[in-house]
Amino acid sequence: MYTRVITITDADDIDGGIAFIRDTVAPLLRQQHGYRGLTASADRAGRTFGVLSMWETEADREASDSAVAKARQEGLRVIGGDLRTENFELLVDEIAALPAPGSALMVTRVSMDPAKVEENLAFFKSDVLPRISGHSGFLALRNMMNRETGEGLVGAAWSDEASMKSAAEEALARRPEGNARGVTFGEVSFREIVLTDRP
Repeated sequence: MYTRVITITDADDIDGGIAFIRDTVAPLLRQQHGYRGLTASADRAGRTFGVLSMWETEADREASDSAVAKARQEGLRVIGGDLRTENFELLVDEIAALPAPGSALMVTRVSMDPAKVEENLAFFKSDVLPRISGHSGFLALRNMMNRETGEGLVGAAWSDEASMKSAAEEALARRPEGNARGVTFGEVSFREIVLTDRP
């Protein structure tokens, strides 16, 4: 599966953005071939708003881009701020329970040598994922990478903020393992899931 991630920073109207995604974007995406769902998340205090859409194939995602480009610009006018669009391949999609609005979400940026993606993915699945999914309050995890650049995002959803913060402390303790494997950890964003859509 493949993903498109929209991140808006310095957002002025997050509630307006939620309504726009619910009323305008989600119905439009449901008309696109290969659409597999959407999750919107927000850090209100940090003025960050994110939208993840999932697609069956890379071609489906690319074909949808022209249809949603206009809506993306309309949405930016509603929400305000600065918009960034990124495309990834969904390499891990681990779901214990479907996250719903109100669930906590931790989004971590990662990067590595593209030649190391497969090796590090295997280690993540065999060693890191069981530790994360075994943590109290775990709901779901998505590991997304751009194989060409080695840039990626890991989003982990939790039943509540306390579970997320506890898991974040464990993640920080694991970082030296990742660093030793050539993984660089970037920004960590703590958010709330504010909208989900499944076709």
